Amino acid sequence: MGTEQADWLTGGSRRVLAVERILAAAADLVREQGIDGVSVDEVAARAGCSRATLYRYAGGKRTLVEAVMSRAADSVADHVEQALEPFEDSERIVEAILASLVAIREESTLVQWFTGAHPRGTDEYLARAPELGRVAISLTRIAPDEEAAGWIVRVVLALLTWPLPDAAAERRTVERFVEPIFRIRAAS
Repeated sequence: MGTEQADWLTGGSRRVLAVERILAAAADLVREQGIDGVSVDEVAARAGCSRATLYRYAGGKRTLVEAVMSRAADSVADHVEQALEPFEDSERIVEAILASLVAIREESTLVQWFTGAHPRGTDEYLARAPELGRVAISLTRIAPDEEAAGWIVRVVLALLTWPLPDAAAERRTVERFVEPIFRIRAAS
């Protein structure tokens, strides 16, 4: 009698299970090897599927990386939202920026965007990503203002890319240069 191989997608929706398994494998590999060090073949092998199955359920490398980063960003947004509960107005914006820095630095998948080499357009892509602008608007509770949201995202990206010596220095800088702009904006 031959041994039968167990179906790797038993117990629920095949599509949902496949996507979950593939994205989990991709996230693990990104944390271990960095974004550029991961290949589609490695993700397929880690997930226990063929390359064709990976493409069918999760797309190519770019789609995989975007999905992994999106999930990590959602986790950061949840963390920041909880941290912002007691704050309002321009103070909320300061705290949103600082809480985002902490949460992103703790999310090992997102750290890969800022610690390793990445394509030249990555920072610009992140700065213009509409999802990040929507998150900035939601978390800071600024009126739907895409320019202000984009600027907040750029402040976070700048501090992640070129961190100040410590959290106290980052707080002083954000309070000095960001908070007054939104305080004046709210008053007008």
